[in-house]
Amino acid sequence: TMWSLPAALSLLMLLLLLLQAPPCRLQSLGTTKLRLVGPGSRPEEGRLEVLYQGQWGTVCDDDFALQEATVACRQLGFETALTWAHSAKYGQGEGPIWLDNVRCMGTESSLDQCMSNGWGVSDCSHSEDIGVVCHPQRQRGYLSERVSNALGPQGRRLEEVRLKPILASTKRHSLVTEGAVEVRYEGHWRQVCDQGWTRNNSKVVCGMLGFPSEAPVNSHYYRKIWNLKMKDPKSRLKSLTQKNSFWIHQVNCLGTEPHMANCQVQVAPARGKLRPACPGGMHAVVSCVAGPRFRPAKAKPGRKESWAEEPKVRLRSGAQVGEGRVEVLRNHQWGTVCDHGWNLISASIVCRQLGFGSAREALFGAQLGQGLGPIHLSEVRCRGYERTLSDCPSLEGSQNGCQHENDAAVRCNVPNMGFQNQVRLAGGRSPEEGVVEVQVEVNGVQRWGAVCSDHWGLSEAMVACRQLGLGFASHAIKDTWYWQGTPGAGEVVMSGVRCSGTELALQQCSRHGPVHCSHGAGRFSAGVSCTDSAPDLVMNAQLVQETAYLEDRPLSQLYCAHEENCLSQSADLMDWPYGHRRLLRFSSQIYNLGRADFRPKTGRHSWIWHQCHRHYHSIEVFTHYDLLTLNGSKVAEGHKASFCLEDTNCPTGLQKRYACANFGEQGVTVGCWDTYRHDIDCQWVDITDVGPGNYIFQVVVNPKYEVAESDFSNNMMRCRCKYDGHRVWLHNCHTGDSYRANAELSLEQEQRLRNNLI
Repeated sequence: TMWSLPAALSLLMLLLLLLQAPPCRLQSLGTTKLRLVGPGSRPEEGRLEVLYQGQWGTVCDDDFALQEATVACRQLGFETALTWAHSAKYGQGEGPIWLDNVRCMGTESSLDQCMSNGWGVSDCSHSEDIGVVCHPQRQRGYLSERVSNALGPQGRRLEEVRLKPILASTKRHSLVTEGAVEVRYEGHWRQVCDQGWTRNNSKVVCGMLGFPSEAPVNSHYYRKIWNLKMKDPKSRLKSLTQKNSFWIHQVNCLGTEPHMANCQVQVAPARGKLRPACPGGMHAVVSCVAGPRFRPAKAKPGRKESWAEEPKVRLRSGAQVGEGRVEVLRNHQWGTVCDHGWNLISASIVCRQLGFGSAREALFGAQLGQGLGPIHLSEVRCRGYERTLSDCPSLEGSQNGCQHENDAAVRCNVPNMGFQNQVRLAGGRSPEEGVVEVQVEVNGVQRWGAVCSDHWGLSEAMVACRQLGLGFASHAIKDTWYWQGTPGAGEVVMSGVRCSGTELALQQCSRHGPVHCSHGAGRFSAGVSCTDSAPDLVMNAQLVQETAYLEDRPLSQLYCAHEENCLSQSADLMDWPYGHRRLLRFSSQIYNLGRADFRPKTGRHSWIWHQCHRHYHSIEVFTHYDLLTLNGSKVAEGHKASFCLEDTNCPTGLQKRYACANFGEQGVTVGCWDTYRHDIDCQWVDITDVGPGNYIFQVVVNPKYEVAESDFSNNMMRCRCKYDGHRVWLHNCHTGDSYRANAELSLEQEQRLRNNLI
C-alpha cells in the first residue's frame, strides 16, 4: 500500500528525532568526583576527568565553554573559572569519555546536574579532551575540616555551650571559667543533668569555650546550693526542673571530641516524654583552666620555669588569635607540618598545647601561607588523648613528597574575653576602616573616646584590627580629618600607646597614665584600615650564603654608588679616583610567601629616580645591611638599601605582574620573588675599615614596618661571618625565627662553606 505524503513526512520526522536525541539531564549523583590532571597541570588547572562507576574518564570539548568550566571549578572548590582549553591541551586521557555536549546554565553546583548526551554517550576521541583553568582562590572553608561540617543533622541542632556562673567570686570576673553547663539546643538554652557526668565531658565543654583543660569542682558545695534553691518557695528553679524541656538528659563524651555534638547526647529519657528527665539530679558544673595568655597578670615566672614550659609548636601568619600555620621545633629548627592526614583531632592537640581550646577548623593546602625550611611531619595521627603533637604517631615530612603548598594550619577556639566590645571603628567608607574608638574607665565611669595618634604605628594598628576581629592592619593612619567619629566620642581617652604586637587588645598595651596628646583630638585621632590577608616577605638565606664574596673595587667605578650613600663615611676622605674599597657582595632574593601582593606604601608621585640603577625606587629604606660583633654592636656602617620592587621570577604558571622598567607598577606578587644580583651597584656592605675576626652578617627586610605583613618575625636574616683579612666565610645563614633564640650561636654547622677569595 502507498503511504500518504503527510504520514511519510511524520514518520521521517520521528526517525530524525530518534537519531538526534535531545541532551538529557544526568541522574544526579550529587557526589560525582572531578580531578584536574595531565602534563603541566596544577591544583587549579589541567585535563578535566570525572569518576563514574569507579572509573576515571574524560570530558569532550564539544559545546564546552566558560559556563561549564565555572561549574566544574566550583565543584572542585575554586571560586570561579578563568578559561577552558580544548583539543587535549593537557594531554590525551585514557579510558572512557564519560561526557559529551555538556551544557550548563552556570548556576548548577556540580557537573552532573548539567545537560549532556548521557554517561558514556559520545562521538569524540581523546584528542578532544577538555581542560579547565580555575581561579586559584579557593572557596572559603572548602580546604578544611570544620566542626560544623563534621556534624550530622541531629548534631547541628546542638548549637553552642556556655557556663552560667553560680558563685559570687566567679560572677565578678569578666572571663567565666566555672559554672553550670548550658547548651543551646534548637534555639533554646537548656541545662545538662549531672547524672553520669564525667571529666571527659568537662574537657569537651572547656575545649569548645577556648580552654585547654578542666579542673575538679567541689560538687558537695554546689549540691548544697542546689538543695537550698529547691527548698526555697520563691525559687522558680523547682518548677522549671520538672519540665523535660529544661534538661539535656545525658551526655557521654570520650574527651577527644572537638564539639559536644560529636558525643552521645540523649536529650530526653529513653522511654518516652512521660518519664521525667534527670530525676533527683542537679545541673552539671564545670571548672575550666584558662591558658597562660588569658589568665590575670601575675608575677612573671623565673627564667628557669618559663624555659621549661616553652612549647615546641607555634602558629604563624594567622589573622586572629589562635589561628595560623602550624610549625614544630625539631633538632633546634622550626619546620612545618604536611596536611596529609591532618584532621580536627590532631589540630585540637596543637590548640590545647598552645593554651587554647579544641580546634574549630583544620586547614589544608597552605591556606594561611607557606612556610620556609624543612617540613618536619606528615600523616600525623593523634587519637585525642596526647598532651603534645610530638606524642602522636607521624611520618617524616620528606617521606611522601610533601611540598610547602601542603602546609597545615588550624583555627582554635579561644575564650571570649569581651575585648571586641571595647573597641569600634567610625566614619570609614567600609566596616574595615575608620577612626579607632575605645572604651576605657575615666574617673570610675566607662567612656568611649578617641586614641591619640602620637607614636601610632603598624604594631598598634595590628592589635586594634585583631581586637576588632578584622585580621591584619593594612595601614596605620595618623591623620583622620576626613573620617567623622561617633558624636560624643571625640575626646582623646588614650595616649602614648605602645604595643609589642602580641597583645589581645589595645587596653593591654602600655600607655600614658594621665592622657597627654600633643595636638589634641579631631583630625589627628588614630585610625586604621584592616584586611583579612597580608603579604609576608622572607629573604632566601641559602642564596646569600652561596653567593657572598669579597671585591676590592676601584674608586673610579664607585662615583655613582658614593652619591647614593652606599659606602662608609671614610670614603669621603679618600683621594678620588685613586684607591679602592673592600666590599662584601652577595645576591638577595626576597620571596612573598603571604596571601596578598606586597605593594609600596606610597604612590608613583613620591617614587625617587636612582641614576645608578636607572629606575625608580618605590621604598626608600627597604632593607638594612649590617655587620655586627657577636654581642650585637655594629662594626661596618650599616647600608640602608632602597629598592625597586618587581617580580624577577615566578613559579611555573604564575604570571609576573610587577616590573620596574618604563615607570611600571611596583610590587611582589604572592608566590613570586624579587632578586637583586650581587653585581648590581650597592648590593654590598663596605667592610674597608673592618679588621679580621668573627662577626654576624645581618639583613633586615621592611625594617621600619612601612608595609603591613602577616609575620614580621621572619624579616631578619643572619649569618655567621668569619673574615681573616683576605677571605670571607659565611655559614649558618637562617631567617630570624627559624632557630630557637639560644641555639643560634651554638650551632657551629660548617655546612657548604665557600672559600671566597678576593
